[in-house]
Amino acid sequence: MADNHGKQVMETRKLQITGGSTYIISLPKKWIVRNQLKKGSALNLSEEGGALLVMPSELAKQEKSNEAFVKVLANDDPSAIIRKVVSTYLVGYNLLHMKAERNQQLSPRQRNELKDFARRYLVGTEIVTDTPTELTLQVLLNYPELSVQSALRRMSIIAASMHRDAITALENIDLQSAREVTKTDDEVDRFNMYIIRQLKTAIENPRIIQEIGLSTARDCLGYRLITKSVERTADHAASIAENVLPLKKRIDDEVLRKIENMSTLAISAFEDAIDSLFKHDFNLAEHVIEKAKEIAKLEKEAVLSSQKTGIEEIANLRLLIESVRRTAEYASDIAEIVLNLNIESVLD
Repeated sequence: MADNHGKQVMETRKLQITGGSTYIISLPKKWIVRNQLKKGSALNLSEEGGALLVMPSELAKQEKSNEAFVKVLANDDPSAIIRKVVSTYLVGYNLLHMKAERNQQLSPRQRNELKDFARRYLVGTEIVTDTPTELTLQVLLNYPELSVQSALRRMSIIAASMHRDAITALENIDLQSAREVTKTDDEVDRFNMYIIRQLKTAIENPRIIQEIGLSTARDCLGYRLITKSVERTADHAASIAENVLPLKKRIDDEVLRKIENMSTLAISAFEDAIDSLFKHDFNLAEHVIEKAKEIAKLEKEAVLSSQKTGIEEIANLRLLIESVRRTAEYASDIAEIVLNLNIESVLD
């Protein structure tokens, strides 16, 4: 049961016996009303880890319906098919069937791009059927194996590492390292989609909220917003690297120092924001917001310094500086959500 704030509330009911051999227990009226049950309604009972799960039969039927069928025509663009696959994955289906229509076959391009996408982006997914007429993906990863918190932590570490590597690539005009940063963005996208899938499933089925490592429905919304900010932080790290690639020579030392100062503040604020989330630290989140406000001044200094560079480099440097600023802004966004999730810790 949950209270008005979405927190789980434990109720105690006494076990009774009737007829000499049948044990019975009463069910909360609010739960009965919320699930639109009445006398004679069918309930499904199952044992999970020593706990007894009571579920309305209709809801149990919905949970069992975990197969999705995507119809594919020979002239369908693989990217359009992939978008459908992503949607079925995100809403929680465990078996994803891509089947050719009208006695046709999946083209080699369709099959190859679908398989490559699944391997690169869909966490916990295996190809279980691969024929000319059908490609089937099965999601095998269970909730406890990779919690939302673990996935988000790994996602955040990768995003921060991408940012630092991109700045190092700028310092040394290391184009190979810059290219590696852009490729690493795929890893962040994988975790992003996995977390979205878990959160969507938890919102539709509150009983698994704790299974994915969270406490309340409110956490699901907060983590969804934070995940988006982390994903955008990685995108801006990739953007920094992309703007290093056109540079032909090392930039002016003063300009570089200004950008490094921005970067140090931005990535420090980002990592502190993530720490405040996992530590439930309201005060640290407040500190992040105050720290991030300093980025505007540093950006102005960096932009003014960048005017000393050549006309060919200035456009790329301006875009690069903007991405560093956006990293600090996303850190502030994350910290604000942490404040909302932990406001009770500072109330009387």
